[in-house]
Amino acid sequence: MYRYKKGARNERELIHIFEEQGYSVVRSAGSGVNAVSPDILLFKRGKQYAMECKAWNSDRIAIDHEKYESLIRWEENTGITTLIAWKMPYEGWYFAYLPELEKNERSYSITKKKMLEINRRIADII
Repeated sequence: MYRYKKGARNERELIHIFEEQGYSVVRSAGSGVNAVSPDILLFKRGKQYAMECKAWNSDRIAIDHEKYESLIRWEENTGITTLIAWKMPYEGWYFAYLPELEKNERSYSITKKKMLEINRRIADII
């Protein structure tokens, strides 16, 4: 239950940030439970994003193959740019496009080092 509350709190934080920038935002029902849709959808004239949110204190984040493939299908079906949004403690939010994740035997992942090298922040998305 703690992980769900922490994830929901961080999703709401990201929603609030984008709403302040004039985006219309939708949080997916069942976010964090189903493997069908991303956690949040963001829309502003001419821009649209789908985001799978993670708030882990780790050297890497990973999503299983099924979730990754469903996010790829989502992006292909909708034409909405889909990103992984990673909130790092004391660092803030960083973003990666799905192809930037590395395929492993059990998951797709990205290291903290690589995410910091990409250095895609909220200002880059807005």
